[in-house]
Amino acid sequence: MQAPGGPHIGDARPGDGATLLGRGPAAYSDDAGFRAAGGVFRGAGTGRVTGDPSTDASQAVPGGTPPTLDVIEVDSLALLEDRFRQVLVMVSGAGHDHGFDLGALDPAELTGLPGVQELLALLEITQFAEARRWDDIVVDCPPSADMLRIVTAPDTLLGYLERVWPAHARTMEAIGTDFRKAVLAVTVEQIVQAVTEARDLLADRTRTGARLVTVAEQVAVAESARVRSAAALLGIRLDAVLVNKVLPEMPPPHPVEPPHPAVQWYFNRRGEQLDVVEELRTRLRGVPVQVVGHAGSEPVGLNSLAALSYAVDASGDWVGWRPVPMLGTDADGVLPVPAEPVVRLESGAGVHSMFAMRMHLPVVDPSTLRLGRVEDDLIVGADGVRRRLRLAPVLRRCTVEAAELDGDQLVIRFRPDPQVWPK
Repeated sequence: MQAPGGPHIGDARPGDGATLLGRGPAAYSDDAGFRAAGGVFRGAGTGRVTGDPSTDASQAVPGGTPPTLDVIEVDSLALLEDRFRQVLVMVSGAGHDHGFDLGALDPAELTGLPGVQELLALLEITQFAEARRWDDIVVDCPPSADMLRIVTAPDTLLGYLERVWPAHARTMEAIGTDFRKAVLAVTVEQIVQAVTEARDLLADRTRTGARLVTVAEQVAVAESARVRSAAALLGIRLDAVLVNKVLPEMPPPHPVEPPHPAVQWYFNRRGEQLDVVEELRTRLRGVPVQVVGHAGSEPVGLNSLAALSYAVDASGDWVGWRPVPMLGTDADGVLPVPAEPVVRLESGAGVHSMFAMRMHLPVVDPSTLRLGRVEDDLIVGADGVRRRLRLAPVLRRCTVEAAELDGDQLVIRFRPDPQVWPK
């Protein structure tokens, strides 16, 4: 059975909903597998999607999948070839000399375009979500740095298109007499619509959430904090941080006899891991930190993956025996902080008003905070990630008075511009 853009294994029943799973440093796709398995065992139609060419999702479920699980591997290079063929057909049917020959390049010659393949894969996943075939879609993502580039791509592309060829100009060309420009304008508009749907899905906190998978090592703590900062800036709901492969608790050694060096190493290593877990909980306040115990053997097959799923409690405590699946917990759907900035009138009236815009932004390094304004947009950058925000109508007639970090809140104050403020 073949799915668009890659092999499709299994067959699922209709449903809706979408879930994004982020993978942290040095973690594995097993976590996507046990989350999908948890959905299967609670009777939910589940689709597991991977766009990472270095992983083979079908190896986690040898021998086939149950009727409620689909495993889809998105081949972004095949998608690129397919979309390029569509462009060739469209251009060849225009009946005009464009001054260049796209037909000289065969689609099979394409070796990949940086950023384009990932964006096409994201658009394909958006189509899966809009089809509402599954109750849950679990996306096995690449490492955090790569994933952040992917999730920022839609907004970046839309921003560039709007500045280079604004929507009103495209509309005029689409209804104009130049057939070539009309075809190009319609094509660009279709791209804008598809990319906008992908961006809106990522930012829809009622449908999309992220789980960051990391390991109990000191080097991963700062990385996890930066990912949390980026998720907050981009408006992505971070449901939990999963600390993978934590050694399980063992009976204490004999109080008289000295412990074997291997036993001593085990207890020392577990103590180091628990210290990292506590540091994560301290630095990532407001985000559940869940422990995923080391399973010993590699979890392959639905039974092993489901057992791993049931070993994680929604509260983040070590459980190991209580049947609390990762899917369907009371943590799902909780929106602890506003997704978008909140604007309030702090004082004054008329041109003497003072407005404050607050947004949740747990910055790791305050020195990386950057603010800029371009016409009616505010550009916010922090910890290597940048986002362009459309200002609320009332703030578009104001100038920036001051900005400060108040804990995990970025506060920007605006004062009306007397030259444009209504009298």
